[in-house]
Amino acid sequence: MDKPKVVLGVSGGIAAYKACELLRRLTESGHDVRVVPTASSLHFVGAATWSALSGHPVSDQVWDDVHEVPHVRIGQGADLVVVAPATADMLAKAAHGLADDLLTNTLLTARCPVVFAPAMHTEMWEHPATQENVATLRRRGAVVIEPAVGRLTGVDTGKGRLPDPGEIFEVCRRVLARGVTAPDLAGRHVVISAGGTREPLDPVRYLGNRSSGKQGYALARTAVARGARVTLIEANTGLPDPAGADVVRVGTAVQLREAVLKAAADADVVVMAAAVADFRPAEYAPGKIKKKDGEEAPVVPLVRNPDILAEVAAERARPGQLVVGFAAETDDVLANGRAKLRRKGCDLLVVNEVGSARPSAPRRTRRSSSPRTERRPRCRTDPRKRLPTRSGIWFREGSRRCDNQPPGRARTVHNGMEQPPGRVDYPSGVRRVTGCRAPKGETHAPAAGCDR
Repeated sequence: MDKPKVVLGVSGGIAAYKACELLRRLTESGHDVRVVPTASSLHFVGAATWSALSGHPVSDQVWDDVHEVPHVRIGQGADLVVVAPATADMLAKAAHGLADDLLTNTLLTARCPVVFAPAMHTEMWEHPATQENVATLRRRGAVVIEPAVGRLTGVDTGKGRLPDPGEIFEVCRRVLARGVTAPDLAGRHVVISAGGTREPLDPVRYLGNRSSGKQGYALARTAVARGARVTLIEANTGLPDPAGADVVRVGTAVQLREAVLKAAADADVVVMAAAVADFRPAEYAPGKIKKKDGEEAPVVPLVRNPDILAEVAAERARPGQLVVGFAAETDDVLANGRAKLRRKGCDLLVVNEVGSARPSAPRRTRRSSSPRTERRPRCRTDPRKRLPTRSGIWFREGSRRCDNQPPGRARTVHNGMEQPPGRVDYPSGVRRVTGCRAPKGETHAPAAGCDR
């Protein structure tokens, strides 16, 4: 099988040196990469470097090797074009269809997915002209990753930093997997929570859980690759920010609630993948609670935390807003999942079975006579048969554009397989995930195989 052909465009910003790491990741993962730099970018990284790393000749001129018509052929033969860094000048040229060098010509001739990873100072990124150009590119189907927040050139700090090359690579990988299909979440705002909340007990202790946040981060990366504007609210994950997502950091359940309600005000989809502590200490001890000889262990009174998922589902900020919940269950997975789906009022519930080894074969139930398990005919525009959790949720949202799949109607998914009409293995709206090998009795153990 031929290697996927990727064109790496590099425009003239100081972040051009980071594109070397992106090139390395692409080539080492089996991609055939052709680097097309702009003339100004060669002031930062020379052509010899790009040629040595990619194994291909490098030029920024349309006049080199004219018999091969490179200004047309490079774009025509590409499976993906990624521009990193993409300066304000490059975004403007791409949005207005200018073609004054090899890279801009390549962008005009490419019929494959195109990804832009902007990098510039905050003022340039926030300028109305740049924002209009970004909106134009997204409207045409390009994926424009939101820049990261951090240290910029000189002493400046703010939004405009090139995302981590590893995260750009993850976006590229997902866009390549999507193929030439237009980003089906373009124009949608997605809010995702990830990680686990921690409720302080004293200055050195807290009540928490073992959620790693990896599932929420995977959902965020996939949503970005499918064109969505993503707000990721993370709680104590320690993971690098996904490229293209606006990241909000919280610690406790109360802080998570405030952040989710604020972000959900204009969201099309809210995915509550975070593990939220059900209880918190009634009082915070200002000093470390110490054990003392001859005294019993202190009693720590607990109070309930707010039910964020139920609140978001009950008081949707806009009509048609899709709300997705997650649950971890150790026993009676289906019954507990069905009860939680009904109690929370969300549209789709993903249930992780934890606390036991994965069964040798998936358990199936007989067809239920309950009307809640009846499904509408599957949309004929659906090209997929297997739906991984992170892709299945977004395909569920993207498919709402089909007249045959109304909003608020969750699909039944079992082990990644959408169930056809007349054969439903799990209750309506419940998505069962097996495979977590957490020890029996433990609420969650991501290190044991579960990626929630």
